[in-house]
Amino acid sequence: MSYTIELETEAASPLDHKLTPHFAALAKFDSTKTLAASSLYQELRPEIERVLGHVVQEDFAGAETRTHSGSVASAAVRATAWNIERGKQLPGIIRALKNHPALRASDVLLLTELDYGMARTSNAHVAREIAQSLGMNYAFASCYLALNKGSGVEADVEGENERGLHGNALLSRYPLRRTHAVSLPNGKDKMAGKEKRLGQQRAVVADIEHPAGEFRAVSLHLDAHSTQRHRWRQMRLVLDHLERLEPRLPVLIGGDWNTSTYNSRRAVYSILGYARRVAMGVGNVVRNHYPYPERWFERKLFRELERRGYRYRELNALGVCTLHYDVGDAAVNTNMGDWIPQWCFPFINWALKKHEGRCSLKLDWFAGKGITPAAGAQPQVISELRDAGGVLSDHDPIVLDFVL
Repeated sequence: MSYTIELETEAASPLDHKLTPHFAALAKFDSTKTLAASSLYQELRPEIERVLGHVVQEDFAGAETRTHSGSVASAAVRATAWNIERGKQLPGIIRALKNHPALRASDVLLLTELDYGMARTSNAHVAREIAQSLGMNYAFASCYLALNKGSGVEADVEGENERGLHGNALLSRYPLRRTHAVSLPNGKDKMAGKEKRLGQQRAVVADIEHPAGEFRAVSLHLDAHSTQRHRWRQMRLVLDHLERLEPRLPVLIGGDWNTSTYNSRRAVYSILGYARRVAMGVGNVVRNHYPYPERWFERKLFRELERRGYRYRELNALGVCTLHYDVGDAAVNTNMGDWIPQWCFPFINWALKKHEGRCSLKLDWFAGKGITPAAGAQPQVISELRDAGGVLSDHDPIVLDFVL
């Protein structure tokens, strides 16, 4: 079968493309392997790789040295890492970043899960809109080319995807230098399921010229649908890459590391893992494992960090969870229903009955080398961020004041 394909020879932006008319045809494939072998993909491949291979950077910060009310000290750097759940509550997210006493003083934002040209977020360029609104510089790496609207309730939103891009970003009030991305292997086939995507997670790396000194920042999102070992492997690849970079600089890594304690590569593994945790005692797991994944289930990842000289214990609010599940959340259950069988939900409800139908997990982290917490400042988890439209994200942001 042959296809007639029109592609731009010169795009106004590296993220502009004419792939959208082919999304439906690409989405018919059930595996990346069969898709890659198709004549359609072979013709589109140069354009797909071009779009997914760029880091887009723009500067919206003023040239003057900036100061922020609420900063711990002039030599301190304030960093916020936040999974903003696509940017679905973008106006509220921007207001929080502008006005919240802790967030508004951020020098650098390590953001994960940002859309560009997705119907579920009104086809906004989320990273750019946040940066422009805050007067910050930004770098955005597209990770996935989404071939449909998304999973769960996202599939029913009005409109169509214009660009279908989703990725991670770094924002800074100061210059971003030597910006690039590190591609990470997938934990599962992104074409094998209801949500069809091309690409893989990419960590965004940049050197930041802060008045306190230059340091390297990494916005990192590890795979959710993966094993504990796979998340360790992804982290190891990032650390290997950082060891090769010059010049040598202090490093801050932050983001959503999906340290759920689960092997979530397949639904059956998660179901068996949940049964194991029930056998361990729901109260025990809720108190001692979900808030402390570094103690046992995800210990390989955290031991790797310390073996490489990265600190995390002093840079995080240990035991303070960043994602909260409620059995009564219909939207979350709909999303989960795309992945696990419906018969699992009564079991989940029963297991959490004594805990008011809720449990929380610690998924978001900082790690650093050559940095220490600022004197008199404690790492923070900012909970209960909401506005009239509801919670701003399914994750809580984490905040760190540090010195080089």
